[in-house]
Amino acid sequence: MIYKNIDGIPIPVSRIVFGTATPPMLEGRDVTELLDAAVAGGVNCFDTARIYGKAEELLGNWIEKRGNREKIVLVGKGAHPLPDTTMPRVNPTAIEADIARSLSLLKTDYIDIYLLHRDDMTKPVGPLVEVLNDLRARGKVRLFGVSNWTIDRIEAANEYAYQNDLEPFTVSSPNYGLAEQVLDPWGGGCVSIAGAAGAESRRFYRENGLVTFAYATLAHGLFSGKVKSAELSKVNEVLDEYAIRGYCCRENYERLQRTEQIAQQHGCTVAQAALAWVLAQPLEVFAEVSASTPRRILSTLSALDVHLTEAEMRYMDLR
Repeated sequence: MIYKNIDGIPIPVSRIVFGTATPPMLEGRDVTELLDAAVAGGVNCFDTARIYGKAEELLGNWIEKRGNREKIVLVGKGAHPLPDTTMPRVNPTAIEADIARSLSLLKTDYIDIYLLHRDDMTKPVGPLVEVLNDLRARGKVRLFGVSNWTIDRIEAANEYAYQNDLEPFTVSSPNYGLAEQVLDPWGGGCVSIAGAAGAESRRFYRENGLVTFAYATLAHGLFSGKVKSAELSKVNEVLDEYAIRGYCCRENYERLQRTEQIAQQHGCTVAQAALAWVLAQPLEVFAEVSASTPRRILSTLSALDVHLTEAEMRYMDLR
């Protein structure tokens, strides 16, 4: 495993982050072996959210059982619309309620990195910056930021923070990977910084030193190895509606075919090659991946052993 320091976090953080939005955790199955395997592979950072079904509860139970809270880094998220609704909840009251519930389920007094899971552009940024600063002052969070926020809104929030002697957002979690996000997979404002359309956002991230927790790095399964470019007629049988809506298009199929070629040359899997591409980008990026089995997560972690050339990365990205 490769680790990187993040200002404000007392231990180095694994570049690969285990995302708990995976079926066994969403559905409440026994995930002890799965989480143990992630740690055995060197992962010490786990991403979860108030909206992720049973994930927080299972993760909290595992943390308590293993007694490893000080050895891991928790990324939590709140202020997401409630299940089966689209009503925005990006307000101080919802944020306070969500983090209180998350802390209880995770069986901890603090969350290392706390993110607003969605945005509500009708709301002023000031009260949101203030409540997150207050949570930090009370020791509930160490760092805070956003997920699925545009760079304009991040810039506005940080300008408010600077003008009012408050801590700014230092972390952002957008979609980012080799595949372009062609449509919003889950609705409610999923923001991507991938592809040509995300070039300006990536420049902003670099210039402002935003720590990036990239989600859907494998295009929600399109680059996981489950789909072969020679068998695209079966894509509807293999991927779910979110992957199909968000990432299935001609350009991404071409990227998949080229990634298969590069993976074969390196003797690795498509998932390992696609993840290696993400980790090699010029951002302060941590790549979130999910897995349903110990074998799958351990295989994915081998992406750290894949070293792509600049030419290979341009080729994979159709450049």
